[in-house]
Amino acid sequence: MSWMDQLGGMLQQYANAGQATHTTEDDFDRASQIAPRDAISGGLSEAFRSQQTPPFPNMLGQMFGNSNGMQRANLLNTLLSVAGPALLSNVLQRGGGMGNLAGMLQGGHVTPQQAEQVPPQAVEELAREAEQRDPSVVDRVSDFYAEHPTLIKTLGAAALAVAMSGMTKQKRGLF
Repeated sequence: MSWMDQLGGMLQQYANAGQATHTTEDDFDRASQIAPRDAISGGLSEAFRSQQTPPFPNMLGQMFGNSNGMQRANLLNTLLSVAGPALLSNVLQRGGGMGNLAGMLQGGHVTPQQAEQVPPQAVEELAREAEQRDPSVVDRVSDFYAEHPTLIKTLGAAALAVAMSGMTKQKRGLF
C-alpha cells in the first residue's frame, strides 16, 4: 500500500486549493509520519515558492529561529555551500556587531556554537542572496527541513496546507 493510499482522502482536501482547515496541523503530523522524505521536501519547496505564503527568506528565518544549535549549523552550512563563506561574512558584518563571528566563519564551516550567535534576520538576508545566486537552494533547504517536521509546523497552518498540496502534486507527477 502506497503512502498516498495510507493517507486516503485526507490529502485530497489539500490537492488543489491548499486551503488550511482546523485540522491542518494534525493532518500534517499524520502525513509527515507516513509520507517519504522526498514528498515532504517537495511539498515544503512548493510552500517556500508559493504566492500564498510569506517569501522564502522570511519563512527560513522563522524556522531558523526555532531550530536548535545543530540544526542552525546544518542550515547555515547548507546555505554556505551555495553562497560561500564570503557572502555569509558580509551579511554578518552588515548586521552590526557580528564582525568577530564573521571572521571565525572564514573557514567555511559553521559550528553549533557559532550558529547560536547568528540572528534570524541575518539568515533571511543570506537566504535572499543565496536564492538569487542559485534558486535550487530552496530545494536543498527543503530537503534538510524535511527531516524536521516539527520545525515545519512552526510556519503555520497556511504554509502546511500549501506543503500538503505540493505533496499530492509531487505524487501525481505534476512537478
